[in-house]
This record gives sequence, structure tokens and C-alpha cells, in this order.
Amino acid sequence: MIAIRFAMADDPSSASDLQHLAAATPEEVAEVLAYALTFDERGKPRKSGWNFAAKLAADRIAEHMQRSGLVILRRRPTRPHSAG
Repeated sequence: MIAIRFAMADDPSSASDLQHLAAATPEEVAEVLAYALTFDERGKPRKSGWNFAAKLAADRIAEHMQRSGLVILRRRPTRPHSAG
């Protein structure tokens, strides 16, 4: 999961939060964008008929974000929990 959070550089709470975050790769960003362009907020396919273009658009947007110097952070993966 990738979450967008805006923090100021002098915000003391943001420094402790950074240890739980890792930079998302451009492929991860493109995957999330493609999903958002393909499915609505309920997870149902959008009725646009442009599903093939969602991946192309997501790749271009992620590429542009990387060239612009944007860094998107995501939570580090956690250990799987045991069910017992």
C-alpha cells in the first residue's frame, strides 16, 4: 500500500515516521496508478473501456514523476502474522 502524506521538513513527528517507510519503485507507483485508473473506489472496474490505456498512462505518469524528482514512500513490509 502506498500512502501519500505531506509533511514539512521541520515537523518533528515526521522524522520518527520515516523509519517505517521505504521509497516506492517506479514499477510500484505505475502499478498503483494503473489500478486507480482501471477500478473505482469500491474495486469495481470502471466503465470507460480504456483499460488497455490505463497501464500506458500509469507508466508515463510514473516516469514523469521520477524525472521530476518526486519520491513516493510506502510502508515497509511487515512480518506475516500467525493465525493461532
